[in-house]
Amino acid sequence: MLPNLPLLPDPSAARLTRAVRGHDHTGAEVELPVVEERPLTIYLNSQEIVTAMTIGDYPEYLALGFLRNQGMLRDDDTVTGIDYDEDIETVVVRTDRQTSYEDKLKKKTRTSGCAVGTVFGDMMEGLEGVTLPSASLRTSWLYALSRQINTLPSLYLSAGAIHGTVLCQEDKVLVYMEDVGRHNAVDKIAGFMRHHDVPAADKILYTTGRLTSEMVIKTAMMGIPILASRSGFTAWGVEIAQQLGLTLIGRMRGQRFVCLSGESRLIRDADLASIPEEDRRHRRKSAEDDA
Repeated sequence: MLPNLPLLPDPSAARLTRAVRGHDHTGAEVELPVVEERPLTIYLNSQEIVTAMTIGDYPEYLALGFLRNQGMLRDDDTVTGIDYDEDIETVVVRTDRQTSYEDKLKKKTRTSGCAVGTVFGDMMEGLEGVTLPSASLRTSWLYALSRQINTLPSLYLSAGAIHGTVLCQEDKVLVYMEDVGRHNAVDKIAGFMRHHDVPAADKILYTTGRLTSEMVIKTAMMGIPILASRSGFTAWGVEIAQQLGLTLIGRMRGQRFVCLSGESRLIRDADLASIPEEDRRHRRKSAEDDA
């Protein structure tokens, strides 16, 4: 059953942050909310796959999405159960297909994401034959989404040190996930979509982080034709997006953005004179401060 949408971050949720005391530059005592980081071990049937560092929310979505984006969980697999044990911080995804990925697990690639990500096997494996839908993207939707996402409640605004990924449809926010690594946040989106059988052809993926090769590959594997960010690009990310025909938009701030791939999908219907410059209070990560 599809949950009520939009599904948004809850900065007040238990276990996501803790209060930490310290001192500021003047020596005055301060207390700050600090994002939690805890391990989550993911199993596929009886095989341990990976231990991810995560803030700990939506573990079932994270596990499903990670396995889906690694090519270990196929579209035609039937998931027979997802068991999460909070005490030992483990989630087990069970399928009716017998699985074994010993060879795949031996080949790891550390990625450039925060809380360094890992992908298994050939990073380009699975992209052969991927054809992204010929969706349209109105610039008026982009500006509307940027304004909404910039001001929604989030752990980033309350505690910082976190990335967000947002699933959108036209000018509407559907699901907003956050985590210490952008790869975790996008995997949660992928898990949500697979669990609830959400179609990808008419969706937009928005991230607060850099547009890296990993982000482009995961977006394409999910079947989403458009990826946008407030931050900048990596050359390999752009190259892969161009090969796949994925629309790649970055440096979105105020009236400005840059499209380095998939320009043909853009419909420039927004009146730029009506788009205000971004209020500094609502600014999030930019290309200059992304890490």
